[in-house]
Amino acid sequence: ELTAETESKQADDGKTNSKKSKKNDNPDIIEDDNAMSEEDRELKERLETCVSTLINEKSEASVTTQIRLKALDVIVTELRSATSSMTSVPKPLKFLRPKYETLKEYYGTIGDTEESSEVLFLRARLGDVLAVLAMTLGKHDERESLNFKLKGAKDYESLAKMGDTTTTATTDDNNLGSWGHEFIRSLAGEIGQEYNARVLAGADPDDDAAFADLLGMVDVIVPFNVEHNAEAEAIDLLIEVQRLKNVLKLDSIDEKNYKRVCLYLIKTADFMSDPDDYAEVLEAAYELFHKQSQYFDALRVALRMGNEEAIPDLMSQCSDPLMKKQMCFLLARHRINFEVEGDDDEEELNEIIGNEKLSEEFLKVAQDLDVTEAKTPEDIYKSHLAETGGFSRRREAGGAVVDSARANLASTYVNAFVNAGFGQDKLMTPDNEWLYKNKDHGMMAASASLGLIQLWNVEEGLAQIDKFLYSSEEYVKAGAALAVGILSSGVRNDADPTLALLDEHINGDSHIMKCAACTGLGIAYAGSAREDVMELLLPLVEQDNSGPNTMLEVSLAGLALGMIYVGKCDDAVGGTIVQRLMEASDEELDHSHAIFLCLGLGLLFLGRMEKAEAMLEA
Repeated sequence: ELTAETESKQADDGKTNSKKSKKNDNPDIIEDDNAMSEEDRELKERLETCVSTLINEKSEASVTTQIRLKALDVIVTELRSATSSMTSVPKPLKFLRPKYETLKEYYGTIGDTEESSEVLFLRARLGDVLAVLAMTLGKHDERESLNFKLKGAKDYESLAKMGDTTTTATTDDNNLGSWGHEFIRSLAGEIGQEYNARVLAGADPDDDAAFADLLGMVDVIVPFNVEHNAEAEAIDLLIEVQRLKNVLKLDSIDEKNYKRVCLYLIKTADFMSDPDDYAEVLEAAYELFHKQSQYFDALRVALRMGNEEAIPDLMSQCSDPLMKKQMCFLLARHRINFEVEGDDDEEELNEIIGNEKLSEEFLKVAQDLDVTEAKTPEDIYKSHLAETGGFSRRREAGGAVVDSARANLASTYVNAFVNAGFGQDKLMTPDNEWLYKNKDHGMMAASASLGLIQLWNVEEGLAQIDKFLYSSEEYVKAGAALAVGILSSGVRNDADPTLALLDEHINGDSHIMKCAACTGLGIAYAGSAREDVMELLLPLVEQDNSGPNTMLEVSLAGLALGMIYVGKCDDAVGGTIVQRLMEASDEELDHSHAIFLCLGLGLLFLGRMEKAEAMLEA
């Protein structure tokens, strides 16, 4: 008895679970009329009646095209009101799902017997409805939603040609946006797929005629998205169909939304692997900024594109003095060698671009932040907190402090970086004692550190460094030459003291002075693309003297040229470096510093992608 009762219970449970599973198989279709509210039941009955009337299920002779159109209008109204804001699957869509195949069959029969304006209009309207239903019911690969919309567009076009005012007056209802954002998003995705399919089939991407039907929809969808704060989707669609230039024709981009559009374009550029696409995206952002008179942002994009030819036009068109100064600060930061001419504030603007007041402004900020007091390496090491005392407190057994060459060299670098630009420190500026606690390259680093401590302060810095240029120690002189270059890094001076002081050493006989002068010129004129400096350094790269020191001079001169012409793709510099690499012997290429020559070549094409291909082939 117990076994029979258990089996009976299990059978009942199985039936219950089976019912539940059947009920949950398709939750979007409401099967139980009793589970629906009175309002839902009325909606379902009304839609089913309209579908029955539309397809003339009972084949009644009294059902004319006009009656069918009225039934279809009810369906259109219900769908549009439900899909305008889709937070869940709209109920009209649920109720019409079982009728989808029936409506598709009927759509295929419309116009078989006659092609009157009313019949065309009926087919076009039904095509709109089926396009919306296909959004959730159609097969993804077949792009049914788009196909119905394209067929409907042809019917509307035929109606317009027929000139029947009774129906064409209402064709404005064919507005894509009236079906809601979700439909627009779904349709945009299918347009991208269809475009790619046609390109793969052999259509020319530059030929608008091959994609006229798709581009017609794109011209409607893009403004709709921009007007409804979906700028990113509008840009994505234009990129998908390779028509990004059309964004410049949009009247809907104004002072309220151009920032969002341009920001998205600039961020999108980072993901463009093709150089032409990269340039096109940035060019669109540049034109939009320029159109809105945002000259600073336009300059920022132009510099990113390497389009320095746009600088004079942007500077001349900008009438806001504050914005113009900000543009000059940007040029100064990018080390652009540009001179303002014909402006009322010409002198002040050129001072900004030349970074002539940079040291002064830096010290003002430091004073406001109360960080002007010089720091020592020990302030950074804090070795008194360590149990071992650290390398800066090495002592002999008797307790005397031991000077370590490596520890002193480390302290020189730490001291230079922690006091960079402040103009004072506690090791080098008070006296020369620290300098002679080092040897050879350590002395060179110590004297060069003065350039970093006096960074950007050309007048005062040169006064302190000048005496070391006449030292009897070769390494001290070399360090001073390097300090001159570091000191004037990015600073433009009418007297051009850096070139004047280092010129003689480039053509001198001292190997260590040549190396220091090359590096100093590279640091001082980085990004300036100065031809006179290039002419000074090129002979060093071209030299073919055999010797252990020759390759070091060649490599450092090549690196300096790469820094001076960074990202400029200069043919003369690139050709010279490549030629020298090709002529170099295996022994020279094995030199530890030969990689600097390659680094200089790389800097020359920094961020320029395909422009480096010719050099790579060479």
